[in-house]
Amino acid sequence: MTSVNSTTWHYNITQVSEVTGLSKQVIRKWEERYQLVEPKRLDNGHRVYTEKDIQILLKVRKLSEQGYSIKQAASVVKTMKPEDQPIETSVPPVHAEMNDFVFLLLEKGAHCDEIEINRILQEAHYALGLPKFLSTVVIPLLLEVGMRWEKREWSEYQEAVITMVIRDYLVQIRRSYQYKEDAPLIMGACLPGEYHEVPLHILLLQAMLLGWKSFLIGSSPAMGAIESLVSKFQPKIVLLSAVTTIPFETYPFLLQQLEDFAATYPSIKFYLGGAGAIEYTKDKKLTRISIAQSIEEVFQ
Repeated sequence: MTSVNSTTWHYNITQVSEVTGLSKQVIRKWEERYQLVEPKRLDNGHRVYTEKDIQILLKVRKLSEQGYSIKQAASVVKTMKPEDQPIETSVPPVHAEMNDFVFLLLEKGAHCDEIEINRILQEAHYALGLPKFLSTVVIPLLLEVGMRWEKREWSEYQEAVITMVIRDYLVQIRRSYQYKEDAPLIMGACLPGEYHEVPLHILLLQAMLLGWKSFLIGSSPAMGAIESLVSKFQPKIVLLSAVTTIPFETYPFLLQQLEDFAATYPSIKFYLGGAGAIEYTKDKKLTRISIAQSIEEVFQ
């Protein structure tokens, strides 16, 4: 980004959003609620911002990622001098755009506030509807939580609490979702040794939105349990998930066992997904199981 005088009205809200990684909605709400910045209004009503405004927004975001509430972060930043701890803006942040619900959930998640996390999830779900709730709140939230945990910005306990609350909320939605009795069945299961089941809940909900009914075997089932339940319910599609490579490292013959089992049910489509599965199978040749990275690939 070209350096300009900090008092020059230089950036429109789209540019500010791109540089800070904050959605336009969040920027406007922070202006209204915390009086962080006061953009100038052009004759056409459009907002324009200064480099100083961008620095203020970036500093608040950085403090919020360290566990401050937005209110606390705004108060701290207002006492800082403009030259204090400038934040580099030459490269746009890699974080996905986050809306106000995601920021609120991260704020409550940093403090492990289960009740508030659940309340905000419910509010976002009712306000946005299920498809948008999954795509603009749940998925970006999980990506951000995972990023913070990997960078050691969040503890294992913080990550576990918010993931648990999200999982429980998605379970409630799946169990109360209305579907036709003659709807085709899609079954999901983590592989043995895999405990991250939230991605499967999301995929199954997305399938239910397309008219399917779903059944989830759950986290780290025995291989025999997967085989038994598939044999009993005869689903049209089976989704197998491994976020890590642990299942394949722990059970070296697991992939071949899955291939052999899938071959005994040629009318059932088997899909394997998750970062761990994709990484492990990138140089493997599969004949009966397809690799899928999204629900669109399953139903294309």
